[in-house]
Amino acid sequence: MVDRRHLLALIPIPFLVLAQAELLASVLSGGSGFLLLCLVIGLRVLAWWVHRAMAHRAAERTRLRLREAFLRSPGTKAGEVATLVTRGVHDVTPYVVGYLPQQILAVAVPLAVVIRLAFADLTAALTISLTLPLIPIFGALVGAHTRERTARQWAALATLGGHFLDVVKGIGTLRAFGRAEAQSTTVRKLAAQHMTETMSALRVAFLSAFVLELVATMSVAMVAVPIGLRLLDGGVPLFTALLVLFLAPEAFLPLRAAGAQYHASAQGREVLAKVPTYTETTGTRPPDLAGAEIVLDNVSVRSLKNFSLTIKPGDRIALVGPSGAGKSTVLGLLLGFVQPDDGRVLVGGVDLREIDRKAWLEALSWVPQRPTLVPANLSSGEQQRVALAKALDRQQAGLFLLDEPTAHLDADTEALVLQATRDFTRGRTAVIVAHRPTLLNEVDRVVTV
Repeated sequence: MVDRRHLLALIPIPFLVLAQAELLASVLSGGSGFLLLCLVIGLRVLAWWVHRAMAHRAAERTRLRLREAFLRSPGTKAGEVATLVTRGVHDVTPYVVGYLPQQILAVAVPLAVVIRLAFADLTAALTISLTLPLIPIFGALVGAHTRERTARQWAALATLGGHFLDVVKGIGTLRAFGRAEAQSTTVRKLAAQHMTETMSALRVAFLSAFVLELVATMSVAMVAVPIGLRLLDGGVPLFTALLVLFLAPEAFLPLRAAGAQYHASAQGREVLAKVPTYTETTGTRPPDLAGAEIVLDNVSVRSLKNFSLTIKPGDRIALVGPSGAGKSTVLGLLLGFVQPDDGRVLVGGVDLREIDRKAWLEALSWVPQRPTLVPANLSSGEQQRVALAKALDRQQAGLFLLDEPTAHLDADTEALVLQATRDFTRGRTAVIVAHRPTLLNEVDRVVTV
């Protein structure tokens, strides 16, 4: 799900770090190589710039993949989805751009530094090797608290976003019954709870930053002070001393940066942790609906109990029954959006759960009871007509699922829609949730739910 191609741009950076320290120590100790030093510094800046540009493009690709995964996931609360595809996917950017690269550098650069210093000054190399693990150890101790607080912060944000969306959608009803002010109070309480959790997470982040900086500074000092004293006593050449002094901070810098990015990317990791729940599993290709029989075999889910239905190729079936009986649930089962608690949905003898969901949805044409169009600046009837036109225009569809397709239409428009539906579904399978009697004349059989 996360695009990692930008990490390839980090390959030259450890080598450029070593080359820069070598040349800088050589120039300051009276040697040559100033122009080459300038070239290496320029290459290091260029490599980092190329990496950042690639990282932001990778972050954009990752955000697109996440939005697609979250929006296609069935059975998820609208408020949570709205939070994930807006704030959630943007919180992944620090993870892709900052934390992932620093993880790579936190391993590659210290390893390169220790290997180089092992040939220049073994004492300094051993000191760095012993003090380097302190940073990830302290970081892990603080990180345990960070994960807990970040999870609570995300839960508070998702609750706030979901409740606010529900309030906005039902504001007309709330105002009609005088409950708008009460819901405003609830939203304020949820916002205050989110602010409290956010401040708690930030306090831990600042604390961990202080701890990591203190440990890193003390570790560098443990290397710098002895090498300085040995230089004064003449126990180490100037070039070697300068090389150690330049490379020691470079060894700790990626670890410090990774610790800082860990907290900046905490929200993004919480979002990515939800991806397996929504990621669609691949399966077998769906059978050809022109010859495949669809069977709902004694399925039970929600209010629908022990329901069986056989849909032969070319059947046009109307589902009727009282409100809440489970007619829309049947469509949800056929779409794959709803999984049965008991029983199976078979397509050509294959369990629908084993069929690739993306390929299955491409073989269908569906009009929900309340279509949503973006931008939704149309009346209910106009939205219904546009949705029907788009559904009937799917020439490749072998199964039409229509949930009260004429509910918001006047008599004249309904007649036109019925004629178009009759023409487009001729010879193809259709399941229609029907309340109006006129729809019952357009089907081959009526099934009561």
